[in-house]
Amino acid sequence: MSYADTNEIAAARQRIDSVRREVAKVYVGSPRAPDMLMIALLAKGHVLLEGVPGVAKTTLVKAFAVALGSTVRRIQFTPDLLPADITGTYVLSPREGTFAFRAGPVFANVVLADEINRAPAKTQSALLEAMQERQVTIEGDRFELPAPFLVLATQNPIDLEGTYSLPEAQIDRFLVRVSMGYPRPADEVSMLRTHAIQAPAPASVLSPAALISLQELSARIHVEDDLLAYAVSLATFTRQHSRVALGCSPRATLGLVQAAKASALVAGRAFVTPDDIRAIAPSVLAHRLILTADVEADAKAQERVIEEALASTSYRRGM
Repeated sequence: MSYADTNEIAAARQRIDSVRREVAKVYVGSPRAPDMLMIALLAKGHVLLEGVPGVAKTTLVKAFAVALGSTVRRIQFTPDLLPADITGTYVLSPREGTFAFRAGPVFANVVLADEINRAPAKTQSALLEAMQERQVTIEGDRFELPAPFLVLATQNPIDLEGTYSLPEAQIDRFLVRVSMGYPRPADEVSMLRTHAIQAPAPASVLSPAALISLQELSARIHVEDDLLAYAVSLATFTRQHSRVALGCSPRATLGLVQAAKASALVAGRAFVTPDDIRAIAPSVLAHRLILTADVEADAKAQERVIEEALASTSYRRGM
């Protein structure tokens, strides 16, 4: 495999910056959240956006999806949502007397899953196959999903009325979790100032082919072996922590490296640095931890374990 060169990185950076500019037309807030969406897309992962109502989670994902220039479908998750409502099903054609497949909203490049934790377990399992395998199985028949495929899911971590906890297996399929807190006072003032003004609609600046090309370039970002060992050391720390019942799996370690590569590309570099891994580790690793009973009610306990891992695990450059 050939590594990315300077010209490829520069061209990719221009495309990524164009998406940033289009999202900024609509979304007022920290640039970290849009960058995390781009990192997940480049790393072929999915995103779980957490935050209380009214912090522009849906606004952000809709603007991001439009800027990508790809097919977009939105699913509003409710307790009565059925698996077929997501994947699609076979329907009878009265004229021909045969059954034909009618594709569900999951057949899109970008799927916006609003309030994902409001659907029951059977529906969650249907989405799980789509997220992991990039396919759905209906009546024994296998259907490939379009490429690229990205799930942007939102959930309110505070509201527990009428919600279902996401299965650990499904949480593990989200490459990153992005916690969207309240905006900074200056950003909120800017939002109030521009609210009555008709915001310009974001333009489509990429295409599915361009996105696949960027994903392939991200996979070719160079990572030194000592950085791979550093990523494994961080995951190992969580597996041995006294307050962690189940630590990060090898899938988490793989996701950390993939996300670090994408982070380097977003920053305009052809190689990963230790800072790339440190910056992305809380978003990639924290939500995958299953804590012991005495601390699982602490909303910030997972992040603190990763902070401890970063503070206690030293990076040593290989000779």
